[in-house]
Amino acid sequence: MHPWSVSAQTRLLVVAPHPDDETLGCGLLLQQVLAAGGEVRIILMTDGDNNPWPQRYLERRLVIDEVARKRWGTRRRDEVMHALEQLSVPAAALHPLGWHDMEVTDRLRDDLDGSIAAIRSVLEAFRPNLVCGPALRDSHPDHGAAHVLCRLALAGMEPAPALLAYPVHGTSDVLAYRLSTGATSEQRERKLQALAEHRSQMALSGRRMHRLALSPERYMQVDAGAGDARLPWRPPAALRRWLRLLVASPAGVRDWPWLEAPVVCEAGGAFRLQVPEASPVFVKLHLDWPSPWIFDHWGWWEIETQ
Repeated sequence: MHPWSVSAQTRLLVVAPHPDDETLGCGLLLQQVLAAGGEVRIILMTDGDNNPWPQRYLERRLVIDEVARKRWGTRRRDEVMHALEQLSVPAAALHPLGWHDMEVTDRLRDDLDGSIAAIRSVLEAFRPNLVCGPALRDSHPDHGAAHVLCRLALAGMEPAPALLAYPVHGTSDVLAYRLSTGATSEQRERKLQALAEHRSQMALSGRRMHRLALSPERYMQVDAGAGDARLPWRPPAALRRWLRLLVASPAGVRDWPWLEAPVVCEAGGAFRLQVPEASPVFVKLHLDWPSPWIFDHWGWWEIETQ
């Protein structure tokens, strides 16, 4: 059983990396909190401006330059405002950060303090008792990085709000879902109407997004310190000269070449990070090679350190 229920005292903060995540991940929950008399806020990290294939399709263009990206981001910001209207969420509840799509990991690595400060400013002003953000193991790199930033922004916050994670991309996690929201037929219809407002995304991915919207909204309870002490990967030797290990914790962020990273190989072939870090500690194995494939292969993990 989850330790809370939606009521007039619920103060819900939803963290959405892109326009449409607020609807896909929490479209029913947002309505339920408002129906109970509670309050909601939404942090929109990016305007989804780096979304080239739908833009090429709808605008009949091949080259996407900076001007075109900005125009697309404006379009998607307008779409999220119309979607929130369908969910009866007031426009003032949206807090857009204006970051760039597909660059949340870069922000985490290059400006961790500034990125955390942007999230904390909303946390401190609103003081939520419930935060819903992307799942750590979501395969979209912006989603995994958004989870890490949320966790680091919440570290040390008193009183700490309940933290739930919603999955959007990928189904690899074998985790127990602790909450499945009930909803009225009207609320489900409003969620579909909100999704339809994201016309730029429905053009090429409408069937997949409609299927996601019809699925029950499920949230994973986030438990601090639930990680393993060992790194979850055994990277192939042929790739190690190009791999990098990104580590983020309240102490800061570091990005090592794998061959220079402070890891030790234990009996059995498992690796362990040798640098002591304050919890929570998140690690990401990655390649800095350009690729048309946007999703993470290894992704983020939470670990314990000794």
